[in-house]
Amino acid sequence: MKANWQMVLTCLLALMVLAACGDADDNGTGEEVSNEFGIAGGQIDEFGKPTFDNSGWEEPGGKADAILGRRGLSTSVDGGSLSVWEVRNQWEDTDTAEASKPGMAWGEDSGLTWDEKYQAWVASMKKIDSEGFGETFELVTPFNKTLPAPSLECAEVAMFLRVTFASWYNLPFFMEARDSNGKRLYFGHFGIRTEDGRYGRTPQFRDIYPDHTDKAQDVIDAKIEWPRDEKLAAKSLPGSFDDEQPMLGEDKHAGAYFDEVYLNKRVGHFMRLLLVYFGSVNLADSVNTYNVKAETVSPGDVLLERSGSSGIGHTLVTLQVSEVGQTEIDGETFPLLEAELASGSMPRRQPRWDSPAVSKRYFTDETAGGEEYAKFGGGIKRWRVASSIDGRWTNIVPSISKDDFISSRDLDAVAQRIERFEKVLTELTPEEKLQVIADIIEVQREHLRRLPASCSARIRRENAFKELYELAAELEGWDRAEVDRRYRNLEDYVLAELVYEESKTCCWNSSTAEMFEIIMDHARLEKTDPETGECREVTVFMNRDDEGDGFQVFADFAEATGRGDQWRAWSADETCPQAEIPQATEADHAWTPLCGQ
Repeated sequence: MKANWQMVLTCLLALMVLAACGDADDNGTGEEVSNEFGIAGGQIDEFGKPTFDNSGWEEPGGKADAILGRRGLSTSVDGGSLSVWEVRNQWEDTDTAEASKPGMAWGEDSGLTWDEKYQAWVASMKKIDSEGFGETFELVTPFNKTLPAPSLECAEVAMFLRVTFASWYNLPFFMEARDSNGKRLYFGHFGIRTEDGRYGRTPQFRDIYPDHTDKAQDVIDAKIEWPRDEKLAAKSLPGSFDDEQPMLGEDKHAGAYFDEVYLNKRVGHFMRLLLVYFGSVNLADSVNTYNVKAETVSPGDVLLERSGSSGIGHTLVTLQVSEVGQTEIDGETFPLLEAELASGSMPRRQPRWDSPAVSKRYFTDETAGGEEYAKFGGGIKRWRVASSIDGRWTNIVPSISKDDFISSRDLDAVAQRIERFEKVLTELTPEEKLQVIADIIEVQREHLRRLPASCSARIRRENAFKELYELAAELEGWDRAEVDRRYRNLEDYVLAELVYEESKTCCWNSSTAEMFEIIMDHARLEKTDPETGECREVTVFMNRDDEGDGFQVFADFAEATGRGDQWRAWSADETCPQAEIPQATEADHAWTPLCGQ
């Protein structure tokens, strides 16, 4: 029976979601988040995030009330000791003195709202090579300064971009959640607060952290050097073990990146807390974002893939939307679009910029608000904008987007966007369909190059290969041997799929990129018989019943090649009932053997 390639790719992208923003075998540190701020909760879960719960708010049945949103804090909270930045502009301004100025991606007297300027800014990002696999974007700032995108988790990318823009242009911003005690909680330009005031012992940002915004013009004119905050630059995201920023140099973490992009250093200190405690469950919350029609997708919009009401899911940011023609749907003409997405990962990395082909499969994945999943808040969403309504900060749908709005209560309309995206986004060629799966395989390899012990990445890679075999047979008539000849490499055999429940390798979340190089150097020497030149099967990287911790052959090779200090001993980094099984079990392999190609 021929494969249904749409179903194939849908399944594969569900696998990519797991790799992109959550991986139980790779992130279960059990590390406590510092509770110096008195934040209720704070235990890193198996996905590495201690996120707050959603607000519990449901959009009212009336469209007007849903557009106006939920009343929040009084605007009188602005300007106090907890404040992060001053509000001087409003999102819907178009012709004020500030709004009329030229900016990073718009000209003088543009007539754009700040929300449209945000879209223009995101769309202006240039594609550059990432520090790891693939391409990422270059961050443009208002200070004649550009930087490679930061290494972040997927939901963090979306929040980082929105908060950064809002703070640079003194626009109101807040996100709402509930803490573990059910208390309404607000993170925003006014600080970290509840209705009663300061939340726990969170910082009094205005009083303890510097703001150099008044020096912006001197920085732009190169009259002074970029102001530094050494305390911020030395900080990591609370509880994190993977927020390195290699684009800035060795041993640089998130605080160092924030020090590079904010003259107002308070924003960097605020960002550390927002990113670690808010995630996709909060982005899916209709109090913070709203659903938009498929055909209105715009740069800056957030695509959420969610298969449950809790948990991390996957978050992607729309970077580019291009009109490439027209299409007819039910007798009505619509633009035919190409859209490109980018997403971070766990462990954190620079956002990977995906092609239109891969991006389409994300847009049309069922977990992106499809029929069975619409109730979980997934799909294409846009940021609400903070506005003063009756003297209270309220996240609303701006007037320019009212016609784009879909109520979260209208689950049928939310779910129908999947089919709509199938029609308004360009169709994939057979070559693109194959390339999508090849890209998925390479994503898993890239993951393994950083964390070679990851069993879930090995499983996802092999599941992708199984689908590649089926699709290649349908589209090209290739058998498995031909697919392996074209697409397999040595890494796949060395990091072979293991039976998770029978392999203590799978509990080891602290393997490293340096260890991957040691493992592969061992395999390259082993692959060819030095006397005959014939191919030899390689040693799979997995635990064995030896005199050491199960990995002695690799530890010995590391020592013999002068890299003993780069090899780490095995550790159970998560719950590991299989730790007492001395020898790992390889899964049944569908591949052509390495020496049989």
